[in-house]
Amino acid sequence: MSESTVNLPSSVPARLVRLYGGLALYGLGIALQVKSGLGNAPWNVFHEGLSMRTGMSIGIALLVVGAAVMLLWIPMRQRPGLGTISNVLLVGPFADAAIFLLPTPEPFALQSVYMVLGVVTIALSTLLYIGAGLGPGPRDGIMTGLVRLGLSVRLARLSIEVTVLVAGWLLGGTVGLGTVVFALAIGPLTQAFTRWFPLT
Repeated sequence: MSESTVNLPSSVPARLVRLYGGLALYGLGIALQVKSGLGNAPWNVFHEGLSMRTGMSIGIALLVVGAAVMLLWIPMRQRPGLGTISNVLLVGPFADAAIFLLPTPEPFALQSVYMVLGVVTIALSTLLYIGAGLGPGPRDGIMTGLVRLGLSVRLARLSIEVTVLVAGWLLGGTVGLGTVVFALAIGPLTQAFTRWFPLT
């Protein structure tokens, strides 16, 4: 094992800390991208668009969509875990709280900082909550369900992300530089963070 690798304890309390810390950071990452105004991750383009059309907050839109997506798990025979339920219930409120507390950046330079921090935070938080081993997020489960039905991981993920991105854009969600940066950087960043936060 590399000396720089951090193997987090496998005890239940440590896993819970990793799960809920990851979910809180995920909400913060979403808020940073939304507040930047430079474009969101595909799913969050959809959440923002739904929020704009319905009047609900982005956090409530996250919760509603997460719960609806879990219904799609039934025909795919996916089983939720504590992490799945916690993701549905908590990421939205965490995102709403961070959106409320974060000041709105005015200069483009500060918007860019928000955008970059948002992408980095989402990459790190994804490793934390998935690495807790207490169940994937509801949106992650759709991808794994499609893979079980015969699609490749790449095709399953691409199909989902393009669908929600287009739907969110049509609803009025923000697509822009941040969306492109997220698409290009999220994979390499997540891979880089596994050096310190391995999934197993």
